[in-house]
Amino acid sequence: MRPEPATRTVAARLYRDGALADGRSDRLRPGVSILVEDGRVTWIRPADDEGPVPGGAEVVDASGSTIVPGMVDAHSHLTMPGGAHWIDRAGDPTDRLLAAGEANARLLTSAGVRWARDVGSVRRPSPDGGPERALALVLRDRWRGRPGYPHVRAAGTWIMAAGYMPSLSVEAANADELVAAATDQLDDGADLVKLYLDGPDPGASPWSASELGRVVEAVHARGARVTAHSGTFAGARAGAEAGVDALEHGFELDDATAEIMAANGVHLVSTLCVLASWQTFARTTGLARFASDEGRAKVETRRRRALASVAAAHAAGVRIATGTDFGGGSTRANQLAWEVEQLVEAGLQPWEALGCATWRGGELLGEPDAGGLREGGPADLVLVHGDPLSDPRALWRAWHASWA
Repeated sequence: MRPEPATRTVAARLYRDGALADGRSDRLRPGVSILVEDGRVTWIRPADDEGPVPGGAEVVDASGSTIVPGMVDAHSHLTMPGGAHWIDRAGDPTDRLLAAGEANARLLTSAGVRWARDVGSVRRPSPDGGPERALALVLRDRWRGRPGYPHVRAAGTWIMAAGYMPSLSVEAANADELVAAATDQLDDGADLVKLYLDGPDPGASPWSASELGRVVEAVHARGARVTAHSGTFAGARAGAEAGVDALEHGFELDDATAEIMAANGVHLVSTLCVLASWQTFARTTGLARFASDEGRAKVETRRRRALASVAAAHAAGVRIATGTDFGGGSTRANQLAWEVEQLVEAGLQPWEALGCATWRGGELLGEPDAGGLREGGPADLVLVHGDPLSDPRALWRAWHASWA
């Protein structure tokens, strides 16, 4: 059953006698009540010492549940539905892509995800007759301030080396074009810039660290951030040395690259659940890349390498946020719990993995209240059955979400 977000306006709402897991401590805090007024947290107190409660307050019985902050999917593609043919879906008509976005918004909020960071969408003529624009920016603007919708921070479209995937991206043939493409994205209203560090030669980065550094400098001068797709070792090393704000995926990291990331303040945004989802296709599709013996072996080898990469980043002290890559990958918009499970398999403690899906995502976004709960802050919280600090599968069992 999908939880229904509590979005209607009430004078006050009391969440009574739940446990609290904030992703910053390995200890569950039982017997907690939270009073919410006008969309803000008034107080967080022991359930046996609540004190006065405003008359007429709606009481939500949170007993037997754990309260967690609204989560952050730090790697998403709002306008695509996912599935085994995810790449093909980028060519769908504009109205279908926007409809996929509406469906994804419902899936996100029902799964307890309050913030979505979109890291690439196709460009199409604006539905209102305006100029061509990345569709995630259209949805971000459409959803802003609307009850029941996630908060969105969005890149424009992907910036890639010329000739790599021209149908999906803005192309750059040299460093000057790369910087120009990045600043053009900001001019179009993007919150961040997304570079693609895979290229025709998997053994080489399409751009050097010094070329990427020029983009970082230009984008930071505008008060924005740079993130970079990194599926190969060479691209990851170049991005880490250039000091991009984050590497997405990071499927091939060694200890030295992880140490450079930590030294340069580069986040890792993990998307391990994409590779886990590919394993499910071995039984459910006839696609040889997944279902053949060779395909299954390749997926498992890549998944194990990715798990080791996350472990290396964690050991080096790299800050990890997490996402599903839904839409632009095979996963779906309500599966962030799957990524938390994968992080635990990679060696993180459950409380650390929860932190990656909550406040670490807010840190990456530069939004101090995203993924957190504090007195005076927005009342973005989720109730789940079970203890996510001992069993990350509890995050699949969200039954109530409240958004400020």
